[in-house]
Amino acid sequence: MYGKGLRTLSAATCLALGAAFALVFFYAPLDADQGFIQKIFYVHVPMAIVALLGFVAGAVMAIGHLRTGDRRWDLRSYVAIHLSLILGVGVLITGAIWAKASWGHWWVWDEPTLVSFLIVFLLYATYQPLRFSIEDPERQARYASVFAITAGAFVPLNFLAVRLAESLTHPRVLSTTGGALPGSMRLTFLVALAGMGLLFVTLWKYEMASKHATAQLRSLRRKLGGEEIASPGRSAAPRTAAPAHPGA
Repeated sequence: MYGKGLRTLSAATCLALGAAFALVFFYAPLDADQGFIQKIFYVHVPMAIVALLGFVAGAVMAIGHLRTGDRRWDLRSYVAIHLSLILGVGVLITGAIWAKASWGHWWVWDEPTLVSFLIVFLLYATYQPLRFSIEDPERQARYASVFAITAGAFVPLNFLAVRLAESLTHPRVLSTTGGALPGSMRLTFLVALAGMGLLFVTLWKYEMASKHATAQLRSLRRKLGGEEIASPGRSAAPRTAAPAHPGA
């Protein structure tokens, strides 16, 4: 189910990312103040946006689980949050590199945009320890969904609070008034954002396909094991399978 269309999606992702890198290095102009290091913006900002949207998507999928009781929604939420955490690490690393080159410091604690993203990341960093500290699969899925929804609601509220902050060292490149980026830089940014979004969806589908295949294989092995036990002349002891969880 999840593997359907993966080839086309993977090809589109590679095409979009290739076009984005080509635009970054051969089309987008150098920044007048920061020079070449500013080009990390085309990786850092799209990665941050997609990571935050992934957290919100995880919350929406968790709502689907609580409403329907279908464990597949819980698994979808888990994978979305898992991938967003990986992207979040990339955001913090690229942000630190950019800050060092631009401001002379790896981190600026009085900058609301940086600190707010770190708070969101650390909040979600507790998701997996909380989840896998619960052994019962049903309670695990239910508690994880409640956490995902609560943390997901915090993401847009946190974003609005930062946007309303009076003092910002971090540049506002996506202002509502427009004109914050020249046309060539805006086009490059939008292509990079599309490529990063496609990369997230592609990785999400790959991981979902992998976990779905693993679950089917585990189910098949349980059925084959049961047949062996039921066969005459067999003296094998019954085997009990451990409950599956998303991290398996």
